[in-house]
Amino acid sequence: MLTRKQHDLLVFIHERLQEVGVPPSFDEMKDALDLRSKSGIHRLITALEERGFIRRLPNRARALEVLRLPESMAQRAPKGRAGFTPSVIDGSKGLRSASPAEAAERRPRAAVPEAANQSVGIPVMGRIAAGVPISAIQNNTHHVHMPPDMLGTGEHYALEVKGDSMVEAGILDGDTVIIRKAETAAQGEIVVALVDDEEATLKRFRRRGDAIALEAANPAYETRIFGSDRVKVQGKLVALLRKY
Repeated sequence: MLTRKQHDLLVFIHERLQEVGVPPSFDEMKDALDLRSKSGIHRLITALEERGFIRRLPNRARALEVLRLPESMAQRAPKGRAGFTPSVIDGSKGLRSASPAEAAERRPRAAVPEAANQSVGIPVMGRIAAGVPISAIQNNTHHVHMPPDMLGTGEHYALEVKGDSMVEAGILDGDTVIIRKAETAAQGEIVVALVDDEEATLKRFRRRGDAIALEAANPAYETRIFGSDRVKVQGKLVALLRKY
């Protein structure tokens, strides 16, 4: 599944190749997606390449090849369209704004137990990076079940951990973390942080003046510092599952 920015960039590259036979420059991609810097384009291109949508051709400047298109794009993209009008990925935004009732119905929710000792189904929404941030994924793949007394109040979701930057906090590659939805965090809490509305990572939260530091629990990783407007807290760690 592609994020909106990844999808928009793939559309832009594909349409430019169709129109002029040459991929756009990084500056053109940055302007088209309204990003602050070219480093965001580098991350998006790397993500598209890792997912098998594009390929960087060696020994050639500005050489990109589109290998495949997502199904939604292949079905919708009209031929011969000038300029850049990105398609919207299915499941992210519809052709019209959803009503409050529709939006509430689409939100994943934990199953409500009938008895106090019944387990609660928590939707697993994809993977989260405990290392270099990976693309934010919002895709309910399956459920894990938890005792309700381990969760407390609030809405929860689960994420599968990829990476080793939180090993000293006891979070290992392959673990499943249970997250309580929240938009704020206290100093030192482990959170799901969304960076620039396109990358998600699991890190320890610290506020430093007007900046936010996302701190790893592994000395091999540097603490990353962002302006407070670039980071959104998506939830706080409340539990962890591990298979042996």
